[in-house]
Amino acid sequence: MTASHPDDHPLLRAMPRASAERLAAGSMSRRYARNATIFRAGTPAAGVHLVVQGTVRVVRAVDGRQHVVHSEGPGGTLGEVPVFTGGTYPATALAAEPVRCLLVPAPLLRRAVEGDPALAWFFLERLSLRVRDLVGRLDGMAAESVGTRLTRHLIERADAAGGGPFTLGETQAALAEELGTVREVVVRALGRLARDGIIRRVGRGRYELVGQPPLVRP
Repeated sequence: MTASHPDDHPLLRAMPRASAERLAAGSMSRRYARNATIFRAGTPAAGVHLVVQGTVRVVRAVDGRQHVVHSEGPGGTLGEVPVFTGGTYPATALAAEPVRCLLVPAPLLRRAVEGDPALAWFFLERLSLRVRDLVGRLDGMAAESVGTRLTRHLIERADAAGGGPFTLGETQAALAEELGTVREVVVRALGRLARDGIIRRVGRGRYELVGQPPLVRP
């Protein structure tokens, strides 16, 4: 663990320099290997994690299955709810890839917000966007089949690859959690899309979009 820098994260860059330096000086830089647990549901909140590098998946376990609540990349924040409301972390945060976070201890962050109320708006905006994303995710799960959600994900991956070969971007198990299902269903859906001539496997874990998916692009 090492000290952080006031330019490491959008939150720090948005603050007055003096406040950012005080917050950075009291924060710690932490690195996590892929699949490492950053914090676990039900444990006391040490503070807010500011994501500097990598992607973090926040999940909850229900009836033995994990469901993705939200994901955060560089510039994201984690663990605000128990810091401001008390209690424990409501979900578990897992590193989807090598991750670097800044851990801002809860007492230090509270003092910073008291000294710079504009910081509260930063967190209100973050939480509001997260709620909007969660509502959209719930609406999608209620209105769309797993196959449709998977096809939408494949279109996004193909677009990001410029129309060339692409990967799923995560393991089949992790993608299943993202889509609100289980790995076996994702495997069957991928096989069906391949048989229907929508996708083609071009290598281990790599695909190509070759047909017109039965889905209107957003």
